[in-house]
Amino acid sequence: MLFAKNYTTLRRKMVRNQIEARGIHNPRVLAVMRKVERHLFVKPQYLNVAYQDGALPIDCDQTISQPYIVALMTDLLELTVTSKVLEIGTGCGYQTAVLAELAKEVYSVEIIPGLIKSAKARLEALDYRNIHLKKGDGYYGWQEHAPYDAVLVAAAPPNVPERLIQQLKPGGRMVIPVGGSEQNLLLIRKGRQTDENSGLSLETTEIIPVRFVPMIGGLN
Repeated sequence: MLFAKNYTTLRRKMVRNQIEARGIHNPRVLAVMRKVERHLFVKPQYLNVAYQDGALPIDCDQTISQPYIVALMTDLLELTVTSKVLEIGTGCGYQTAVLAELAKEVYSVEIIPGLIKSAKARLEALDYRNIHLKKGDGYYGWQEHAPYDAVLVAAAPPNVPERLIQQLKPGGRMVIPVGGSEQNLLLIRKGRQTDENSGLSLETTEIIPVRFVPMIGGLN
């Protein structure tokens, strides 16, 4: 097992070789990826590979995403210190922690009881005060706190859930993997309404092919 003092060096190497080398240069995102301790979010048997270039299994047949994908999705949201973020799929809480370092408030929805329980304990132990967790069906978002400046979806539905679009603020950005056996990571920008007679436009950009666990729950 690696000594804890080596983890800081491993995070710096991870950011340099896996994230910066692939074209992500946002200094706020890079700083957070160097800071958040990924090894605290993985199973004990994976501590030695916590900072390697790949996804890892977590409880309930789910995964913690590849560090590059976490950084990419975060970067695409263009978060500020005033951003309110909706996350669908808390998982182990790693992506949640990354978002919380950059945004004002993070509202995260997880459908699997075992995951929401362990993520809550982990994030509370790390003293995150701006993360709000809810057990629920991610297809329906978290209407109570809408609208959101940004939405990040960490599981793949076959189509973009309409409820999540509705909860995104005009001018907001959503990052979501969509598909079945073949998935694409999409960036969706919600346009601003210019007058009473014009609707809100959606601009969708395909980013890269990805592989996420399927999104479970009710379909729109």
